[in-house]
Amino acid sequence: MTFTSVEHPQSNGQAESANKVILSGLKKRVQDSGASWVEELPRVLWSYHTTIHSSTQDTPFNLVYGTDAMIPIEIAEPSVRTTAFSEEESDQGRRVDLDLITETRERARINQVAAQRRAAFKYNTKVVPRDFVVGDLVLKRAQLTQMRNKLSPKWVDPYKIDDVVGKMSLPTENLGWRDDIENLERCKSTLLL
Repeated sequence: MTFTSVEHPQSNGQAESANKVILSGLKKRVQDSGASWVEELPRVLWSYHTTIHSSTQDTPFNLVYGTDAMIPIEIAEPSVRTTAFSEEESDQGRRVDLDLITETRERARINQVAAQRRAAFKYNTKVVPRDFVVGDLVLKRAQLTQMRNKLSPKWVDPYKIDDVVGKMSLPTENLGWRDDIENLERCKSTLLL
């Protein structure tokens, strides 16, 4: 089991991505109906699990169980799927689904890798490299403990770069009180202001 830092939740990208979609769905449902988010959560999760995801080209439900989910209306009202139900055919179909689940998951994995490569290519064509040199002044992204409320500044103190260590970290000297080593992603040039 691995744990992710509260200060750096983006290190658990899959969970953050799923949470973002679920939160968006909850906001829409709660605003439209005025209901409590707790009441709407099962519906939003059902929707999430039975919707085809663009990266895998499949539903999470199908990837876990090897078959498509029956939507609640199919159970409540007569449909072709329920009226033509035969236990023998259903058992045989389920065995076929379980035999094919490995291929289904492999196909989804291939689709996911292709989607990641497309996203990386798109990002890499638009990214602007940040080159810092010794003596540059940078601002540091404020940590949650430094932000008293939503209106607090998101960037704090000018820091002077003492040395550049690799591509990702910068030893910095606070012009006031403290030396520190910062990840490049948490710094921005004061020239951009």
